[in-house]
Amino acid sequence: MDPARWQRISPLLDELFGLDAADRERRLRAVRADDPELAHELTALLALDEDESFLSEPALKPSQLVMPGRQVGPYRLEHLLGEGGMGQVWLASRADGLYQRRVGLKLLRPGLVDTNLRLRFTRERQILARLAHPHIARLLDAGISSEGLPYLALEYIDGIPITDYCREHDTPLATRLQMFEQVCAAVSHAHANLIVHRDLKPSNILVTPAGDVRLLDFGIAKLLDSDSGPERTRTDTRAFTLHYAAPEQIRGEPVTTMTDVYSLGVVLYELLVDAKPYRPSRASDAAWEESILLHDPVRPSQAMLHPSGASPLRDAHDPLALRRRARVLAGDLDNIVLKALSKPPEQRYPSVEAFAQDLLRYASGRPVRARAQSWRYRMGKFIGRHRWQLATGTLTTAVVAVALVMGLWQSRQAVAEATRAQAIQAFMIGVLESAGDTREGEPMDMRTLLATAVERGERELGDQPAALAEVLGVVAGLHIGLDEPLQAQALLDRQAVLLAALQPVPEQLQLDSVTQRGRVAELLGDPAGCIEVMQPARAHIAQHPLALPLPTAAFRAQLSRCQTALARSRRSEPLFQRVASLHVADDASSIKKDDGLGRLTTILLGPQEDPRCQPFPGGKVSEGCSGVITPSPRTTFLYSARDTDR
Repeated sequence: MDPARWQRISPLLDELFGLDAADRERRLRAVRADDPELAHELTALLALDEDESFLSEPALKPSQLVMPGRQVGPYRLEHLLGEGGMGQVWLASRADGLYQRRVGLKLLRPGLVDTNLRLRFTRERQILARLAHPHIARLLDAGISSEGLPYLALEYIDGIPITDYCREHDTPLATRLQMFEQVCAAVSHAHANLIVHRDLKPSNILVTPAGDVRLLDFGIAKLLDSDSGPERTRTDTRAFTLHYAAPEQIRGEPVTTMTDVYSLGVVLYELLVDAKPYRPSRASDAAWEESILLHDPVRPSQAMLHPSGASPLRDAHDPLALRRRARVLAGDLDNIVLKALSKPPEQRYPSVEAFAQDLLRYASGRPVRARAQSWRYRMGKFIGRHRWQLATGTLTTAVVAVALVMGLWQSRQAVAEATRAQAIQAFMIGVLESAGDTREGEPMDMRTLLATAVERGERELGDQPAALAEVLGVVAGLHIGLDEPLQAQALLDRQAVLLAALQPVPEQLQLDSVTQRGRVAELLGDPAGCIEVMQPARAHIAQHPLALPLPTAAFRAQLSRCQTALARSRRSEPLFQRVASLHVADDASSIKKDDGLGRLTTILLGPQEDPRCQPFPGGKVSEGCSGVITPSPRTTFLYSARDTDR
């Protein structure tokens, strides 16, 4: 049967094997209508499958030359490690006593007389002799036994396939990528020696208990510098493993180093997702070939989000864990794997080394070649790679900038304060110098000097509101010292208008103004109003107690005096109410006598004026004033002189 004929028969045969008897007969009738000869061949092949006697016995009888305990060359066979289409691998030990060593002894399957297989076995020996790499199983010896059986003595690797190892140990992603880079290094070494492996798969990549990778089985490897003729097709002897084969291998086209790149892409896909890159509707060879040749592989991140029912993932039933793993794969790793799995060889990585370099770029946070190099992508990679340095630099820059701004602001404040102080100093000097310049030639009195200072300040400091406000505060303080609260209050009201227009207000000037307003309220006999004026600034003083020590101390002292005065007034209120409620005889007179304890003994003998009706300096009188009280002639009241100081 020629290859073209087999290419047509194989998918139809796989399809028929998946149908029941009725559907199979219906499908055969449809094929027979188009191609009777093809339908006849399919019927014959189906009959062979139903013949229970077909291949009921092995085509080759077990050889007595290859069994445990037999000696092949200088090696004694212990037990079978594995076998493939053309050979077997046995665990063997040195039997001639020269030294002790266990090896993996590869033998050509006994009974095979195919000259091509013997040539392939010889070629593998030549290939292994070229290779010397820490991640490739070494060729230790080769020869032909006395019975004419060729053998290869290889380094014995006590390990398991790389995918099984990662699954059993739940190996982290970073470690899986490091192990895969070891595989790439081994394959790259083979390519450097003009050798294409052509059968890269997990079972040929073993991991030792120490976590080291070893690449095995160069049985179908190809020497690129030899003229080995055309490749064999699938109708002869299959020279690859279908699930890991590149499209050009399936089509029977010449293989190159990029064929190994594709197979490594499948291995990496399986390491990342624990699944194959294709999900054909039928588990037949024809369906797999169709997927490899025609369909695009599922992105690893998408395959992670939607694992198959038989997925070996430990987190297959944990949606949150799957989403976390999918986010890690999305982006760079998706693109790296898909580039390696490109169907046209020229769209893959040009070499295994380029493939490994892109994985190293991903691991180090650098832009990978499998993605478009946009400035946003490169900037994001740069930020991610230097995030701690950038965060530290940004924080340091912010701190320096804030310190610089605060320094400049404080410098401006200091300059403004100095300018204001100089302006006030010059102004006050001018005021004092003009104190004797009266029309009559006589010195000014204090009150006239203060009025002149205010008038001159409004004229000369009109363009400097902060300096004018400070002058008004100084003059108001002098009026307070002269016991003139009403004049001081008028100046403080004008100062408040100026401060309201300032932005920002000098903190000391604001605090001095509030303290003076509280003092004026106290002098006017309104301690409650004093507290009301000063209370809003109290919270700021509590937050910054040491910012302005002297103005803060003056503020607190004034607030304490107002609170004390208010408390004293409230304590005296019941006494005045009691006095008002008493009735005394008319024409009574009073006698005051000090009892020696700081209290006055007052004996009311006749009608007296209610002391609550005496206005305070602020113009207020106590509540409950009745005008006149008439105490009883024998009624005596004792109260402290402090209670009557108002």
